[in-house]
Amino acid sequence: MGHDAFAHHGLGSAALMLISALHQRPHQTVAELVGTSSVSRATAYRTLKRLADHGLVQHTGETWALAPRALEGFGDGLPGADTGRAAAAAQGWDKVAEHHGTAGVAARRKALHAAERAAYREALDRLAEHRTKAVVIVRDGRRVLVPAPRPDEIPPTWHAPDGRVLDPATGRPASDWRVATDGRLILITPADQRSYDELAAAHAEALSEWNSAA
Repeated sequence: MGHDAFAHHGLGSAALMLISALHQRPHQTVAELVGTSSVSRATAYRTLKRLADHGLVQHTGETWALAPRALEGFGDGLPGADTGRAAAAAQGWDKVAEHHGTAGVAARRKALHAAERAAYREALDRLAEHRTKAVVIVRDGRRVLVPAPRPDEIPPTWHAPDGRVLDPATGRPASDWRVATDGRLILITPADQRSYDELAAAHAEALSEWNSAA
């Protein structure tokens, strides 16, 4: 039963184990329940007390049993097992969850996991956008495939003495490619006629975006 009533701060999973054990075989002692429900003796006593406060279990002598409608979350309002006072009979699992403040926990957890999965997929997509792909350029009327390796893996044979990049197809310097002082391969276009401050700001923005995606 994936119900909010059995959330961590509600009845807990041990309550579900005990209810299941008593449903399979009524009138068990605590020692027997330790074996049939696979919970510790201390947990069994503590959880039975919690269930008895809701009127969901009853005990006669040394044995325990479920209330007639316990599987539906309704208690019978008989005196509590340990306190002798009238138990606050449960009125369904929803009311039990409200009583313990766990109503809506499953829905919030599901929404959180969905948001985390969406954020993870978005991060993967953003990382994929940063994966460098091969570039096809048109040079002298013909298409030239320019591999785009990582910036730190540019073959030395591509480097021209003046900082330009040698066209791998012709061996001549390419006017629009440059090798930066840090060894990165950069493409210079008319749109790149920016000041140093503008380039620095663009670099900082790109670096921030990359770090957030990673």
